[in-house]
Amino acid sequence: MKRHKALLGLLLLSLAATCARAQETGYAYGYEAFSRLIEESYRLTHSQGLEPFYRWFEGAYARHAGESLRQALEARRRVYGELKAPQRAVFERESAIWAYRTVKALIPRFSLERGYEFAYAVRYGERQCLLQSVIIAGMLQRIGMRAGAVMVWKSLHGQVSNNGHVTAVLRLSDGHDLLVDASEPQPFPQHQGLFTWDRTQGDYRFLEPVYDVDGGIRAYGVVGRREELKTQEVGLLSLDFLRSQFFYYRGERAPGGFMGPSTPQGLWASARFLEEAVRAEPRNPLPVYVLGLVYRKQGRLEAARRQIQAGYALYQRYGFVPEGPKAAYVWAGE
Repeated sequence: MKRHKALLGLLLLSLAATCARAQETGYAYGYEAFSRLIEESYRLTHSQGLEPFYRWFEGAYARHAGESLRQALEARRRVYGELKAPQRAVFERESAIWAYRTVKALIPRFSLERGYEFAYAVRYGERQCLLQSVIIAGMLQRIGMRAGAVMVWKSLHGQVSNNGHVTAVLRLSDGHDLLVDASEPQPFPQHQGLFTWDRTQGDYRFLEPVYDVDGGIRAYGVVGRREELKTQEVGLLSLDFLRSQFFYYRGERAPGGFMGPSTPQGLWASARFLEEAVRAEPRNPLPVYVLGLVYRKQGRLEAARRQIQAGYALYQRYGFVPEGPKAAYVWAGE
């Protein structure tokens, strides 16, 4: 019996470790995971005949900077590997500024309508918060740095949203986290509310970052609790979550879909993309909730109620329920 309990304990520890690792899945620029995101974008937008993203992006960089992007990334990787601890955080910040400026220069136009697709960055020169954050984080990962992305639920001006924004995050060698946001005129904004992974609970959490005088995050306050997490206790969003978010934006912005004016065909497209978002990460509250709103528009009222209630439960579990899900939850209970 003792041996059985010991084996069970080891299994649970293994599962916990696997879950923690899953939240840190990398997507370095040029590597397989990053390439899969590009391929998915091209396939879903029927852009197979379009110039390949890497060729376009690297050609634009060569014209902009007069050097090869791959060589620039590799040169930074070599320098970074040779630096001693006190110098690394300075180089990390400088590399973040370089990636921020590169993305803003090569993809100059911001578009909520289409900017989440790699294919549309090539076709229209457009980007939005998720795409730019994944590219910045991917470039920094390629250099060998710890970088990723988180959702923003409260902006640097204190404006609250339903996870309405995404920003890149660089984990500095000095133990601080640094937000890197190409939507802002300066690279390192101090957003007031973030949504990401709580390693201590093995779950997502709404957090309020605590900033140091240098603009880096030194800790995270847990919303709804008088508690702070150290930066090493907070993980970044997984690749599954980011894929879910790409599908969320496809569903949100489908022509004739959720954002309206709606058509039956547009709502069907919105529902299809949002269902894929939920499959990619069932714990992402935004597509779970918004899928319920789409079902309601389609007249599928029982499915809508179930979906809205499921989304509300996730927000509640993570520590904060935005106004939209609150109002929809009241309707779902009628």
